[in-house]
This record gives sequence, structure tokens and C-alpha cells, in this order.
Amino acid sequence: MFTSESLSGTKAEQYEQLLAQARALMHGEPDRIANAANVSALVYHALPQLNWAGFYFFDGTELVVGPFQGLPACVRIPLDKGVCGAAASTRQTQRIADVHAFPGHIACDSASNSELVVPLVGANGELIGVFDLDSPVLDRFDVEDQHGLESIARAFVESQE
Repeated sequence: MFTSESLSGTKAEQYEQLLAQARALMHGEPDRIANAANVSALVYHALPQLNWAGFYFFDGTELVVGPFQGLPACVRIPLDKGVCGAAASTRQTQRIADVHAFPGHIACDSASNSELVVPLVGANGELIGVFDLDSPVLDRFDVEDQHGLESIARAFVESQE
């Protein structure tokens, strides 16, 4: 469950509320940097046990860090490296219980133990980037977190179209 006092109910209901807040922040704003900054801050402060939440954008070759909350991050990630690269190259969400067991994991923050990365894919199938969340807690993310964060990522992509 979330620790934010503005969210209530079941975990699924809290994600619905968080999605509504994200949509309200992005409403009428087409700028992806502004929206990524606000969504990163919203999610980082609403979800417990995170040490990083943010975006990497695809520049045509690799992922480049965008707006985020947390400690300084790796600036560039090749598509064949790490959890972010796997999400981007497969265009499938990566929910990793123990990042240290993930082949090719990139340790931008040595305190991170689990990770959830949602690919951002446009309406025409083009890769926009990824929405990345890290936690110092092993197995922090469950299927409800995955579905809730995928919904927020979809709303972000829709705000850009």
C-alpha cells in the first residue's frame, strides 16, 4: 500500500487515484519533459520503498536519462544492457525481483535491489523510451504495481500524441 495520505482504499484503487492525479498533471500539456518531471515526482512521493523513479528517452541509438527523482543516474544505456535496455528492446515490461541476478544489470545505484521498467511505445509502435522504478527492497514490485505503473506509462504516452 502507499503511504501517501491522499490515496485510500485497496492497492488497485490507490493506483486508480494515482493515475487520475497523473492525468490531471498532464492535462493539456504536450511537453514531454514537463510531463515526465511531474509524473516522476508524483510517483516517487506516492509510492513507498522507492529510491529512483524516472524516465529514459530513446534518441534513436540508446536510452538517455530524462527527468527523475532520486540519486544521480546513468546518463546513457545501450539497448542491449540492463533492465532498461531489455524493456526497450523487447518492448515488454521488466519486473525484476532481484536485479543482482539479472544478466547485464547496470548498477547506477548500488542500493537498488529490485526494479520495474515499463517501455514507452507510441501509437505507431515507435520506441519513445522507458519509465523506470528502482527499490532498495528485494521483490518490491508485484503484479498490481506492474499494472498500475503500466497504466500511468500509457497515460504519459497518450499525453504526447
